[in-house]
Amino acid sequence: MENEEKLVSITVVHNGPYIVDGKFKLIDKDNREVVLNGKNALCRCGHSHRKPYCDGTHAKIHFDDTAQL
Repeated sequence: MENEEKLVSITVVHNGPYIVDGKFKLIDKDNREVVLNGKNALCRCGHSHRKPYCDGTHAKIHFDDTAQL
């Protein structure tokens, strides 16, 4: 359907980032807005040097999502 609204999907990767797929607006800590489209990996471990984006640090620190609330 041409006018059908497309949903953004967010997938939680086991011991890894959130994968956001679709078009969405990201507002960073400095209130800057950027529109992203496609698949984007967002940090979930809290240790990325490119926050809010994932840089793979979760693998280096052996992030364990089973310890999360």
